[in-house]
Amino acid sequence: MTTFISILRGINVSGHRMIKMDALRQLYTEMGFSNVQTYIQSGNVVFQYKKVKLLELEKNIAKKISEKSGFDVPVIVKEYEELKLIIKNNPFLKDKTKDTSHLHVTFLSAKPDKANFEKIKEGQYQADEFHLVDKSIYLYCPNGYGNSKLTNSFFESKLKVTATTRNWRTTNELIKIAEKLH
Repeated sequence: MTTFISILRGINVSGHRMIKMDALRQLYTEMGFSNVQTYIQSGNVVFQYKKVKLLELEKNIAKKISEKSGFDVPVIVKEYEELKLIIKNNPFLKDKTKDTSHLHVTFLSAKPDKANFEKIKEGQYQADEFHLVDKSIYLYCPNGYGNSKLTNSFFESKLKVTATTRNWRTTNELIKIAEKLH
């Protein structure tokens, strides 16, 4: 069995697109996934399943959620080993002056076109900093993510890929849950 982490975009935000976590766990179980666990209300699900292509999993989960809820939810799935690398490769961790409570990871559905990424590198984003590594954007937002221009919508419109962001604490909690299953 392979351990996967799925990250849903835009559920349970300000009372919109509501999905209860027990219903989400039930949906994943109905899909044949095992050891299904959720973390907080924002759509983080750790589960195990046979080895399959991530894109296939993402599409199947999104389709099932749409059928059950009546609205579309973008889904990004990572394998346990990939999430471990994402955590290990955070370039901001090398700088001890960076407060980890201001770190975030924006997970992308695909590697963005280099030309699109180069365009946004030239912008001014107050004190916010970001680095792209493969299909992840590491963010440092010292004034808080809520005050940043570097939102999911910003990256989606500029990079033409689906994006969803998790704070550093949540990202690390997801790997801890996955480690217990792995």
